[in-house]
Amino acid sequence: MGRRARGRRLQQQQQQQRPTRAEGSAEGGGKRQEAGWEGGYPEIVKENKLFEHYYQELKIVPEGEWDQFMEALREPLPATLRITGYKSHAKEILHCLKNKYFKELEDLEVDGQKVEVPQPLSWYPEELAWHTNLSRKILRKSPQLEKFHQFLVSETESGNISRQEAVSMIPPLLLNAHPHHKILDMCAAPGSKTTQLIEMLHADMNVPFPEGFVIANDVDNKRCYLLVHQAKRLSSPCIMVVNHDASSIPRLQIDVNGRKEILFYDRILCDVPCSGDGTMRKNIDVWKKWTTLNSLQLHGLQLRIATRGAEQLVEGGRMVYSTCSLNPIEDEAVIASLLEKSEGALELADVSSELPGLKWMPGITHWKVMTKDGQWFTEWEDVPHSRHTQIRPTMFPPKDPEKLQAMHLERCLRILPHHQNTGGFFVAVLVKKSSMPWNKRPPKLQGEPVEPREPVRSSPAHPTGGAAADPAEPERKPVSGMDDTDVTERPENVESSRSKKDGVCGPPPSKKMKLFGFKEDPFVFIPEDDPLFPPIQKFYALDPSFPKMNLLTRTTEGKKRQLYMVSKELRNVLVNNSERMKVINTGIKVWCRNNSGEEFDCAFRLAQEGIYTLYPFINSRIITVSIEDVKILLTQENPFFRKLSNETYSQAKDLAKGSIVLKYEPDPTKPDTLQCPIVLCGWRGKASIRTFVPKNERLHYLRMMGLEVLAEKKKEGTVLAQEGAGSSGPPEDEVSAEHGAEPAASTDTRAHAASGPSDPAPAEAALSR
Repeated sequence: MGRRARGRRLQQQQQQQRPTRAEGSAEGGGKRQEAGWEGGYPEIVKENKLFEHYYQELKIVPEGEWDQFMEALREPLPATLRITGYKSHAKEILHCLKNKYFKELEDLEVDGQKVEVPQPLSWYPEELAWHTNLSRKILRKSPQLEKFHQFLVSETESGNISRQEAVSMIPPLLLNAHPHHKILDMCAAPGSKTTQLIEMLHADMNVPFPEGFVIANDVDNKRCYLLVHQAKRLSSPCIMVVNHDASSIPRLQIDVNGRKEILFYDRILCDVPCSGDGTMRKNIDVWKKWTTLNSLQLHGLQLRIATRGAEQLVEGGRMVYSTCSLNPIEDEAVIASLLEKSEGALELADVSSELPGLKWMPGITHWKVMTKDGQWFTEWEDVPHSRHTQIRPTMFPPKDPEKLQAMHLERCLRILPHHQNTGGFFVAVLVKKSSMPWNKRPPKLQGEPVEPREPVRSSPAHPTGGAAADPAEPERKPVSGMDDTDVTERPENVESSRSKKDGVCGPPPSKKMKLFGFKEDPFVFIPEDDPLFPPIQKFYALDPSFPKMNLLTRTTEGKKRQLYMVSKELRNVLVNNSERMKVINTGIKVWCRNNSGEEFDCAFRLAQEGIYTLYPFINSRIITVSIEDVKILLTQENPFFRKLSNETYSQAKDLAKGSIVLKYEPDPTKPDTLQCPIVLCGWRGKASIRTFVPKNERLHYLRMMGLEVLAEKKKEGTVLAQEGAGSSGPPEDEVSAEHGAEPAASTDTRAHAASGPSDPAPAEAALSR
């Protein structure tokens, strides 16, 4: 029996068993009710005497608050959500939430518990983050909350909101990133913080290609694909997902005016792997598994990752170190050790005024180390030789009082669960003042000179002050013993990269870099003289400023089925580092080949995923539509021209068949209508127009226009429309034209399938069955 057949049989068995369980004895249901938010598993006793003994001894909780602290840890974590801030319709979503969904939660009781109306997080800007006393389990299971839950799921898939833990939102905010910043997210999966960083890059929606970018890394190959899925929701050409061990992430090069220079990052997020005892409210396994051994084993890795990040930070840059652990061995001990080895190159920033409304405890300056069997040590000299492999000198606070005071460890932030009904968390913000001491001497290159310098800043708010640039960092090994992977190109690598086919950035062939997981297809930039491009340029009347050199595909042979786009800065990184990096995914899909494209003037149709990036460069085939037209186009499968407004018909009648842009501009004189612009990909057929929009995005726009009822009819198997729902397929005179517009049956590489859905289904598939 094949794997799929086994899966189907198992599914059928489960479905057959479900009614029996549901209709069976009340005892079974009672047990599930008692298990509460754990989801039906035997309830885990939320007790751990060693945990209590350890943290009481370290005094991280203010006196008199211990019982509140423990009580909060035993409560389920409230659900929190964040509205994607850079989207032009963030205000519309906020308005919809406050005036529709939150109002429906007033005076509601679920399982005997009164539902509190969600409240904005006081410290998150512009009311874009909210929390409620509802746990995830109640949200999923309660019939009264089904509509709200559907909204959350659909809007999350569309990238308009993120269901993210409150404390997890803090590090990106403290990173203080701007659109021109080059950002490295060292341990990025599953990606909620990465999406926040992408939002910051796109703070100005009128700029399709910000100067900055995010390189999001994770050591786990499978989790990298989860990261890709998260990032793709935001449809940015400025994100690249790579797969490396963060503690030895390679140093990259970029081309600056014809010279190879080391890439230093303006901002680095260092959210390291940790023991996670701050997550006890949602990961209840931590209660029984918690031991001090976890922290002792992770400390070294955390320090190596933080050191590696500090090496790659530009002078004047900011790095945020964070953990979801309350343990000083993973928190202050790592920061103190990093500051000590930096010899003044790094300092802790005072961020106490940056998030007004956030309650936090200052970092501690004295702590002890405890073994898993409860033995305490106050200084390294007390540790017996037999324990030296488990306990390291970097785990203890500095002995010199002056040195300790100069570190200002009190500038670290520790968030305790009972202060604002959150998880536990630790954050430290570091600023780089000069090169790390082991990087003072610039490396010598055989062949061609490399004189790295700081990236030129485009913002006057971050002047360089004429300081000497950070030299190319290690040719020698850093003090920590980490080896720097291929800092500079050796002569043979230089030659091999020159002889490579121009614009092809394949996976790294170097034997030194072990490849795990899927073997990715190459990233191939479209050559300047590729005959594929002129018909596209002519058909859409692309502006001369369109950066065609940033178009890429994922195949070196055969027909190019999908065209992707990256910013010129990411192109620079890709072209110059194909032998150093294992790139999982980058670029945003902007065009897809039609199956019968040769029948039309252009073989490529527009992809909704990249339309907001592409739209500023398109000067032809744009139809301006009214709000009523948008409703018809999103609820009917192939509306004939006669169903649309006269203005829309007059624009469409003289256009050749093929891909079009449908643009809605809000009318400020009608404040009750949708007040954010919408750009949709469509297809102009013989006598009708259809849209190519993913289902969740379609439902999102309809919701913003007050047509929530459409989403509720899905279960009944009816078309999700109030008017014109009778049509179950394209009109006869549209069939041939629409076949040309169908999305490709398969993507050009497996990599794309793994990194997210290919194209949206046609309108009828998206809205009916």
